Amino acid sequence: MKIEVIMPQMGESIAEGTLSKWLKQEGDAINKEEPLYEVSTDKIDTEIQSPETGILSKILVKEGETVPVNTVVAYIETEKKQVEEKEREEIVFKEEKSVTVEIAVHEEKAHSEMRLSPAVRKLLREHDIEPAQIAGTGANGRITARDVLLYVDEKTKKHSVEEADVPRRARIEEQIITPVEKMSPVKPGEKIAVVPMTTMRKRIAEHMILSRKTSAHVTTVFEVDMTNIVKMREQLKAQYEKEGVKLTYIAFIISAIVKALKANPIVNASVSDFDIIYKKEINIGIAVALDWGLIVPVIKEADTLSLLGIAQAVQDLSERARTKKLKLEEVQDGTFSITNPGVFGALMGTPIINQPQVAILGMGAIVKRPVVINDAIAIRHIMYLSLSYDHRIIDGATADAFLAHIKNTLENYKG
Repeated sequence: MKIEVIMPQMGESIAEGTLSKWLKQEGDAINKEEPLYEVSTDKIDTEIQSPETGILSKILVKEGETVPVNTVVAYIETEKKQVEEKEREEIVFKEEKSVTVEIAVHEEKAHSEMRLSPAVRKLLREHDIEPAQIAGTGANGRITARDVLLYVDEKTKKHSVEEADVPRRARIEEQIITPVEKMSPVKPGEKIAVVPMTTMRKRIAEHMILSRKTSAHVTTVFEVDMTNIVKMREQLKAQYEKEGVKLTYIAFIISAIVKALKANPIVNASVSDFDIIYKKEINIGIAVALDWGLIVPVIKEADTLSLLGIAQAVQDLSERARTKKLKLEEVQDGTFSITNPGVFGALMGTPIINQPQVAILGMGAIVKRPVVINDAIAIRHIMYLSLSYDHRIIDGATADAFLAHIKNTLENYKG
């Protein structure tokens, strides 16, 4: 019996997936629920399990190809093929070929629309344009943001771009071309190596550009005395290790963030046109650096967890992110994010907001510094916390009050 292996629907907002790697080859035996291939979307890299036990008889989608959801990517044969079955399939194929071609024309149009990035879909909606009106210049004819905006510009001017308009066109392209679409010219004889971006890297690039175009980014920085936290971590570390949990500073930070979000709920909100959407759940995304990119798994309902529960969640999600074992729902529905450049030695950073959230916290390295306490110099463990926030709905006073709340909690932490 022939079983179809399809590109799964990896979430309501995801229309396509990139088959990044086959874990089995044609002719290999495969067990049900055994990892069969890896998929990369704009939200997650993950392994897809085999739907049945059998033989991987035919691979239809190559590594690196991006296809719409529900596309058949391979076939699994659950029993030995019979010649009669193959012959019947060939007859049916010949009889239905003409019908298939007609259907394929309609499906191709639907699939081409599904291949549009979120940024392109948004532009098309804003300018009331059908995808069929634009000739895409991206890979495989894909429509890019550049194509849409140039089309709008030319339509507005009601004439083709003349030679005299070249400077204006160049300015338009400079504003809208993303790193994914733009490549510097290669000089003859130049010693270089050109490596295509991975799917995840492309998606990260698109999301970063989209976020900067969407939110009015502002960053504020606070200095926090972490000496109390350093001592408490040393006291609790052995106890947590008995539970199989590594206690990190990020667990203390998340615990403080939860309290600050409750006191400043607008930082836990999102924006829809001119509406502010307040989130009742507190779901904290933690950025995890991977060899092949960055992913942000989410601790759901972090406000219901103890310090131990937070530490366990951080450890579990981080480990499974690095081994591609995360589920799609574990990278969705975040309401606030945290990133830790300090683990690499950075003192501070100005992180980009993870849309559709309105703020993200950056943790700097904890460093011993001389500080003045009660007119005396003391050596303390100091950390810089930076908050990038969306100035459309968060004012500077609110952002500073939020960080001040975190600072006060950490410096006077009592569990």
